[in-house]
Amino acid sequence: MPDTDVIVEMRHITKRFPGIVANDDISLQIRQGEIFAFAGENGAGKSTLMSILFGMYQPDEGEILIRGRQVDISSPNEAVALGISMVHQHFKLVHNYTVAENIVLGIEPATRLLGLIPYVNMRPVNKVIRELSERYGLEVDPSAVIEDLPVSTQQRVEILKMLYREAEILIFDEPTAMLTPQEITYLLDIIRKLRDDGKTIILITHKLEEIKQVADRCAILNHGKLIATMDVATSSTRDMASKMVGREVIFEIDKELARPGEVVLDVQGLTIENEHHVDVTQDVSFKIHAGEIFAIAGVAGSGQVELADAIAGLSAVKTGKILLEDCDITHTLVRPRTLKGISYIPEDRQDVGLILDFLLEDNLASKAYFRAPFSRRSILQRNAFDSYADDLIRRYDIRCSSGALTMTRSMSGGNQQKAIVAREVEQDAQLMIFVQPTRGLDIGAILSIRRRMIEERDKGRAILLVSLELDEIMAVADTIGVMFAGRMIKIAPADQMTLDEVGEYMMGVKQS
Repeated sequence: MPDTDVIVEMRHITKRFPGIVANDDISLQIRQGEIFAFAGENGAGKSTLMSILFGMYQPDEGEILIRGRQVDISSPNEAVALGISMVHQHFKLVHNYTVAENIVLGIEPATRLLGLIPYVNMRPVNKVIRELSERYGLEVDPSAVIEDLPVSTQQRVEILKMLYREAEILIFDEPTAMLTPQEITYLLDIIRKLRDDGKTIILITHKLEEIKQVADRCAILNHGKLIATMDVATSSTRDMASKMVGREVIFEIDKELARPGEVVLDVQGLTIENEHHVDVTQDVSFKIHAGEIFAIAGVAGSGQVELADAIAGLSAVKTGKILLEDCDITHTLVRPRTLKGISYIPEDRQDVGLILDFLLEDNLASKAYFRAPFSRRSILQRNAFDSYADDLIRRYDIRCSSGALTMTRSMSGGNQQKAIVAREVEQDAQLMIFVQPTRGLDIGAILSIRRRMIEERDKGRAILLVSLELDEIMAVADTIGVMFAGRMIKIAPADQMTLDEVGEYMMGVKQS
């Protein structure tokens, strides 16, 4: 890439939180008009560093220069005034507002009717939004209400919010974590268009293949320190992964042939309807044996998540049966299912998987707090909470500032995910349901969880995996079921299906 002017310079940035140094003496330069990526393990300090650039945190030491001028960015408003904007991993949108209302929130174009009555004129706003949408291929209706939009469209709203404010430095924090493979391709095309239009893009991601596809340079962080800044074109993903985790990464997963036992889960003719009384699954049937990983593939919205929710007891069944070891649990509540031997890692870690305003130790014990050793004679034993949490934090490498007493909301998304995985795996369940278990995790954690699934299978557990990552399904599955439009259209041993075949079934091109 030709040399360009430095638009962002961070010098000796250090940021401390109680019990942890999130950023440790980091210095780097970002050039105007490049795509600059940040990679690192969960809790490496990537989001913290960019939150400092966006004014959400202030550094304890160091300085920031924008276009060669030292600045003090004490709030996001000041960052926006400097042409800096950020799309957060968990979007900052008001769900009962329209797209246009969210985009202009805080900078509403107020005027006065007849010079007296104040009102907000949205007509010119809608016009600008449509022009920006067409220019960058964002395809957003300004009048749509946010809560009615899928995740990928909400993300486009966040991008439009940046463009409407005429931002020149665009920060994307884990932008593909909640997207399907097709949506990821679409987003990366948009990022390229923004770069080609002269914007400077800062990309935080764990997905090294995405960095290889779009980034010009990549900074590697590890435990808050800047390890290296690499030219992406001349660096391999294996080199980047090794620097991320501080050791050579073995991508291959050893997996012996499965030895299936008795049927653990028997799903018979399951039809589930959503809150609008629309069937999201239709007559779905399959079985999972002890010692088997049954993976469900399908594009987002094919009914696979609703199916997993129903098996876990989070949604009602319209017709059909769910049998757990020959016991009918179709209409059983969640706790009895847990006690019968079901653990569940949900798709939405923040709204379903965790209570964000609880301590980490409380979340880790939330499936067993009413039993010994956590409770005796209905009195909670806090020492048991502490020791149990400390053990899981160590064994699952959960990065947190105050150990067991960390407020869960303060943790990075990836470490929140690790906490859910630790809690659910430790339930010693006969049926383990993993829905998007590696979403938002770094390469080391991804490989660790995939190996963990295989280990649990080898202990005789029945594993149900729902994932949008086809490479994940092909790496760990013993049996693959493919869903399309709410139906299970193909079930076959994993070694009898190719990646291309699975893709064809997912898109409905091929049906049994």
